Amino acid sequence: MSAGRVSEGAGWVSWWGFSPARNLLSLGPVKSDGEMNVLLVGSGDPRHILKTIMDSPVEQNLHMWVIESSMDVVARQLLLLYVTLTSQEKMGINERTEVFLELFGNTEIRSQTEETLRRAASQLILSVTETMEDPMNACLNTTLLKFKERDELARIFKLWIQQTSPVIMSKAWDYRVRQHLGTRYDSKKGCFDWDLTMKLHEKGCGVISKQQYVQWRGKGLAFEMREGIYQTTNPTLLSTRVFNKQKGDKIGIRGYWGDIVSSPYLSFGIESDDKKLLKTQNGQHLNTAQDISFANLQELFRSLSSRRRRLSASHTDTEAEEAPTLSQQKSLNGKPTQSSSDLMHLSGVSVTFLPLDSLQKLPQKQKYRHYFNSVYFSASCVHQLDPMMGQIAAPDAVLVVELAKYILDLNKEQEAGFAETVANLALKAGFEPWCEGASDGVHAVFVQQKK
Repeated sequence: MSAGRVSEGAGWVSWWGFSPARNLLSLGPVKSDGEMNVLLVGSGDPRHILKTIMDSPVEQNLHMWVIESSMDVVARQLLLLYVTLTSQEKMGINERTEVFLELFGNTEIRSQTEETLRRAASQLILSVTETMEDPMNACLNTTLLKFKERDELARIFKLWIQQTSPVIMSKAWDYRVRQHLGTRYDSKKGCFDWDLTMKLHEKGCGVISKQQYVQWRGKGLAFEMREGIYQTTNPTLLSTRVFNKQKGDKIGIRGYWGDIVSSPYLSFGIESDDKKLLKTQNGQHLNTAQDISFANLQELFRSLSSRRRRLSASHTDTEAEEAPTLSQQKSLNGKPTQSSSDLMHLSGVSVTFLPLDSLQKLPQKQKYRHYFNSVYFSASCVHQLDPMMGQIAAPDAVLVVELAKYILDLNKEQEAGFAETVANLALKAGFEPWCEGASDGVHAVFVQQKK
């Protein structure tokens, strides 16, 4: 056995991000009221989308635009948004929170959650295949995706509905752990403990408990909210990775190819606006990252309800030129679809998914010139930040880039080198560091250079 592939811990597909949820409009200079357009590149999960909506005034029109690196990630984004938007009448807030966290961070889920997943996937298939005219919900807008991308989404959703998974998740997870640790596999718990105490805890993530982190590192189970049986493969965490064989041949292998080191606790579980959740006693945190994730999501779901727009209410929201973002979905006979009534419609909010290759094409479209008030790049997509970004950024735009603080396989020198690379790329795109805000090492914030 080799010494391990240390650099592979972050994986090849971003099922979740490497930073806590942020209101992107609160980073950088204070924004004016009115309509806001936010572009997210490679965020991996809906944490920033949900936090930004939650913290924005109800009267503000907020349009989120999402570009991801694979349709597998787009499918998961749509699923998690679908669960979030499910009405109180269809799913209570406790159940919704449990289902969200299970699907979000567990390689294996309960049978009840599997049933919910299948129902959601069935509705999402309809939303991406039925009509190009209107989205099922303004926050699930796939109308601008290419036909082949929507076909790919439908194929992924159908895989989720299958009764049995062709992949045994426990074996897929263990394969990744063995490849990552190599000869250290036999002392894996010591390796897990080191990464937790000497890395995550040193970086300020003391709320991540040893018991929960070691269990996640060993089996991929991050959230166990109740005494249930977690033994059904979570198909939303499976994807296909292409390997090069000899003689130039390629083979696609389906398995778990996401993060196995940093953890899904980072997105919702290491920070909170409710400081009581972060209290310590005798140097020990009273709540775990699982507790905080649960509380944060519950608060988020409650706050989104305040934006809920009844379907019968009249509305005069301005619809985007290319994407009818705030209109009620109609079926072919002109009546609301059943799935539409299952979901909350948020007043003044839209989430639109753009084609995977659209980032370089946006500057060529007149609609998007100087359009986005805030632009976010994840650490995994920062290589796509190029000088053309200045053409789609509004005059007062803020650029937010996720740094490598929580990518644990990098050492301090590599982490600092990454931040330097980010600063250089931003400079070439016409942005300079925002000096008024103290850097937290998690995100770098830039504003447009003064002419």
